[in-house]
Amino acid sequence: MIDIGANLADPSFDGDRRAVLDRAVDAGVTAIVVTGTSVPQSSRALALCREGGPLPLFCTAGIHPHDARHGSPDAIDALRNLAGAPEVRAIGETGLDFFRDLSPRDQQIACCEAQLALAAELGMPAFLHERDAPDAMIDLLRTWRPRLVDAVVHCFTGEASTLRAYMDLDCHIGITGWVCDERRGLGLRDIVPSIPDERLLIETDAPYLIPRTLRPRPKTRRNEPMWLAEVRDVVAGLRNTDPAELGARTAANAVRFFRLPDHALLPPRSAPPQA
Repeated sequence: MIDIGANLADPSFDGDRRAVLDRAVDAGVTAIVVTGTSVPQSSRALALCREGGPLPLFCTAGIHPHDARHGSPDAIDALRNLAGAPEVRAIGETGLDFFRDLSPRDQQIACCEAQLALAAELGMPAFLHERDAPDAMIDLLRTWRPRLVDAVVHCFTGEASTLRAYMDLDCHIGITGWVCDERRGLGLRDIVPSIPDERLLIETDAPYLIPRTLRPRPKTRRNEPMWLAEVRDVVAGLRNTDPAELGARTAANAVRFFRLPDHALLPPRSAPPQA
């Protein structure tokens, strides 16, 4: 399995990050894409990738819509510089969040457009966040998607009509532990089977969205990459697919989408050192 979105630079992992990675390996995770959510956090994500460890780490470089008010031209230039590193495999997390509105909506749109332009300029995939803003996000993508090599709507939580629109725009879809939530994820469960095999990706969004289907329930609410196996199993059940087959298929999709080296698919303890 490959976790395509984990916020491993989050301070909640500072005390036991190596143990978290060891547990991920033991659970069958072969690689992780660490999410960059601001210029400082993207720099930290890159540093984590370079520290080495029990499994290969890659990362994204971006400015989350919550931080869009900081999306100055200098910040975009900083992302451009970060994106030159071989460990950086996508631009983002960028997008629109009209649920929390922690940055003004016009600034969210402008910051997202600047990052989509950067992804197009660099020929890199876009790693997208969208919450309660499907119409605005789809409008942006109708303009920018033809110029992008690829795009994934990470942590998808939308409705069937929104999923169809993203499919029409040739986007990949990332599924998290939201699908394991009996309070909020029932609608998502209904439409997960309609995602084409070649467009499906899985992720934890750790430390957020710990799967509520875990039994026994963990004592902590902090999510971590080891629980990607629970997301895999729930998604496989919804799609009437063998979990191992679904894990392998989504991992192969992740390698293709992020242009990862083939050793990202190998059991980490037998894989060659990361280049």
